[in-house]
Amino acid sequence: MTVRNRVLILVAAVAVLAVVGVASVLHASARADRRNQAQAGGPRVTAGAVTLAGHGRMVFRNMAWGPHRDELVGVPAGDPSGARTASGVKCLRFYAASGTGVCLQAVHGPVSDTYRALILDARLRTVHRYDVPGIPSRARVSPTGHFAAWTAFVGGDSYAGTNFSTRAAIVDTRSGRLIPSLEAFRIVKDGRTYHAADANFWGVTFAADDRTFYATLATGGSTYLVRGDLLARTVTTVHANVECPSLSPDGTRIAYKKRVEGLPKDAPWQLYVLDLRTLRETPLAERRSVDDQVVWRDARTVVYALPGDYGADLYEVPADGSGAARRITTAAVSPAYVG
Repeated sequence: MTVRNRVLILVAAVAVLAVVGVASVLHASARADRRNQAQAGGPRVTAGAVTLAGHGRMVFRNMAWGPHRDELVGVPAGDPSGARTASGVKCLRFYAASGTGVCLQAVHGPVSDTYRALILDARLRTVHRYDVPGIPSRARVSPTGHFAAWTAFVGGDSYAGTNFSTRAAIVDTRSGRLIPSLEAFRIVKDGRTYHAADANFWGVTFAADDRTFYATLATGGSTYLVRGDLLARTVTTVHANVECPSLSPDGTRIAYKKRVEGLPKDAPWQLYVLDLRTLRETPLAERRSVDDQVVWRDARTVVYALPGDYGADLYEVPADGSGAARRITTAAVSPAYVG
């Protein structure tokens, strides 16, 4: 092959790559434009004031296509599929309690995204701001509003496999003092101090005493529910095969996702509730695999997200194993019941 032919082939290859690149950019731009247009039959969303105070409200991340996509929206708790009021505040993950919110955001850069956590007051104004070291995954606020927590992927991007690493942080929302990683806490496993380089934490949930919390510990190829003590800076194993725990309003039960043998590797979980006094497990009536940290709507019902046409939809199911799961609203994720 002559040098001239080689040059022509190289020029042709560069031209093809340029066309493919332009087409990809145009396709992504067109898709982004479509997402900014409200879809027919979707929920009605209008701009307005959203607060974390008041009574009987539900706040979540709106995933419906349109100008308010990814914003926090408010609806009546008794009518979650009703008209949405959009706040203008965008979050990837969100939670709130007692007038305090935590909002995990992406900061879009010219080359790659970075992430941050915002502590919000009842009017969604930023009180504190923190860098987050990876892709946001879970967020929680204590019942008093005095503490907030978040989990981020710092390696890998899915709980379904084993090749991932997470960082779980807790912050005192009053002082702004940050515990950047639970890996600094002493682990007590089977009654003894436990050391392991592969210890990994995620999915914090708080008790009402401003001291106790629960989370998932992964180590040695297994997961455990751990009970944490913010004053003693310890975590103690409670029960095996527990992920993304969520403490009930009365502090006696943990709703969680459990890996069940025989399910697909990419969808391995079923929802369970653990009685903390007896350690008795109750499978819930939702039979699909749920990759979420559920929220307690009240003492009898848990709410969670499953994949939907526009990202995710919210469902609820009784917490005692009875009944059946039902969808309560579409194009929504990260719910919190406020007031």
